[in-house]
Amino acid sequence: MALFRLNIVWDDDSRNTLVYKYPFKRQGREVNNKSTLTVKESQAAIFVHKGQIADVFGPGLYELGTQIFPILSPLAGWKYGFETPITVDVYYINTKQFTDIKWGTMNPIMMRDPEFGMIRVRGFGSFAYRVYDPSVFLRELFGTNSSFKIEDINGYLKSMLLSSLADALGESRISAIDLAANTMEFNQIVKAKIQDKFREIGLEMTNLFIENMSVPEEVERAIDQRSKIGVLKDDTDALLRINAAEALKDAANNPNAGGIMGVGVGVGAGMGLGGMMAGAFSPVQPLNSTVPQKPANSQSCSACGKAIPAGSKFCPECGAKQAVASFCPECGAKVAAGAKFCSACGHKL
Repeated sequence: MALFRLNIVWDDDSRNTLVYKYPFKRQGREVNNKSTLTVKESQAAIFVHKGQIADVFGPGLYELGTQIFPILSPLAGWKYGFETPITVDVYYINTKQFTDIKWGTMNPIMMRDPEFGMIRVRGFGSFAYRVYDPSVFLRELFGTNSSFKIEDINGYLKSMLLSSLADALGESRISAIDLAANTMEFNQIVKAKIQDKFREIGLEMTNLFIENMSVPEEVERAIDQRSKIGVLKDDTDALLRINAAEALKDAANNPNAGGIMGVGVGVGAGMGLGGMMAGAFSPVQPLNSTVPQKPANSQSCSACGKAIPAGSKFCPECGAKQAVASFCPECGAKVAAGAKFCSACGHKL
């Protein structure tokens, strides 16, 4: 019987396929000494005979008669030379990196902060992985499925990552204040912790990115307040004014604050609200200082400068007749009485 020549090859045109089982169509699952195997870059091929892994092939072109049959013969009890076909399954494993796998904490992670006590932390980022050991990956994860895609495993890998992230947060004892500033260091801690778990199933995490770690709003406010105190610790007056302004803002936003009484309580018990707010927002005046105040509805005398009632034609102090303002005939602007030129357009009056 003439033996057919079979070239086993996988032309991967997808972006998400991890495992591809070669489909033996016309010839069934039989290969012989005339067959060849082509394995491209970023691929590995696994020959399986009766449920047992015969061999794993890396990139290259293989003549099966001389390179695979001697390995399969003991498994198959094969005694008749290379003229008799042997039945096998061939699995192609994609060994390239699968990148930009997004992850995020659906529920916040509880951690014990050395300064704030028990707090909740959220985070998100991305990671990349590849098949590290094809034979372990076959045994531990995908079994004998004819096709296996990254969507079939990404959810499981994210769960592993979040579990390691929670462990690392608990063991590192990094403060929430320092967490954002040490993202790269914490990133390396998590990656090292999860690597052994990935390799147990034949995978390897090649990159891990923690883009953000956030804490609840009340913790953020406490951090901001501490930063503000640190900056203004030598300026007590400025700090009091800021606290008073924040108390007023909080009371205004709280419908149950009891109006002005709520504001007073927010600023500080036992302190007068009027005096507190006046001192907080007004510049400090020297003691016993007097600032002359101009009476309402008054004007200055054009001769002596004394304050006189608005609209007076004569000054009650010096008796001088008050100048009447006029308007520029060129631009219509108001000009002072006795002016020789318009201050707006320069027209000679």
